[in-house]
Amino acid sequence: MKRTPFIATLVLLISLFTGFAHAEPVAININTADVATLAELTGVGQSKAEAIVAYREANGPFQAPADLAQVKGIGARTVEKNADRLTVK
Repeated sequence: MKRTPFIATLVLLISLFTGFAHAEPVAININTADVATLAELTGVGQSKAEAIVAYREANGPFQAPADLAQVKGIGARTVEKNADRLTVK
C-alpha cells in the first residue's frame, strides 16, 4: 500500500495551516473601513460595526485608534484587543 500521496497531502495541509497561523494581522483603517470589515475586529459584531460607521459619519474621522472607545458599545478593552490591527492612516 502506497502512502506517498497521503503523506504529501498531509504535509501540504500542515504547511498551509501553519503559514496562515503565523501571518501578520491585516491593518484596518477605522476611518475608511466598511461595516463588514469592522465586524472582523475582535469583540466587534455587525451592530457595533454599524455604530462605528455612524459615529464616524456624525463626528468626522478618528484622530487616533484610541478614539474608537468614544463609540457607544466600544470600550477600552476592545480597542486594546485590536490595537495591533487599528490604524487611522
